[in-house]
Amino acid sequence: MKSNQILQKRNDKLTLILFGACYLLSVMQAHASPNHLQGYVLDVQLTPAVCSLDQATHKLRRCLEGYSLTINGLLPEINRKDCKTASSPYLPPLQAKVVARVMPEENTRNRLWYSIGGCVPMNASQYFRNMINKADQLKIPLDLTEAENKKVQRHALINQFLRLNPKLSHESLRLTCSGKGNKSILTGLKICYKVNGQYKSCPSTIQTNCPTIFSIKGSY
Repeated sequence: MKSNQILQKRNDKLTLILFGACYLLSVMQAHASPNHLQGYVLDVQLTPAVCSLDQATHKLRRCLEGYSLTINGLLPEINRKDCKTASSPYLPPLQAKVVARVMPEENTRNRLWYSIGGCVPMNASQYFRNMINKADQLKIPLDLTEAENKKVQRHALINQFLRLNPKLSHESLRLTCSGKGNKSILTGLKICYKVNGQYKSCPSTIQTNCPTIFSIKGSY
């Protein structure tokens, strides 16, 4: 009987220790959660528009060679101000060639990795493979890649995206314009993803700023 009582007391103590450890872990997770990776934002640039508006880009390869769309990055959604890394941005030659289809300048690619690599749970090769996969899966309306300048309605362009990408929702897509009124021109778009790659609602800090009707700069 006495040995059973001792064993029971030990079990009770073990239960209390485990309960305390679980509670402490939950508290730590609650405090740490703001710094947890919450998703990604694919930042797509309408290159002809940006090259025509920003003189500083004129000598970039994307402008000189007439790219219609480029990727600024797959940006981690995380509540941290410093995402810098000292890890290498090196990519195997074949992968670097693939990435250059949407991010032509090696210096741009390297700066991106050094600035955000500390906030993604992968190395540079894995990160850029993830970015390319998302870029390849996204279907782009012809209005964004044709040679002619044109005026479009915001809701019509968004509906084109939704038809081409059935799993995409209004909440996962944001359009960026530069200029005002009749002179407003589409310069980019952002697509928001969960960590697992599924679409999700964009954070409140990312909003569409395009008016009801705006211009698309044709490729050149």
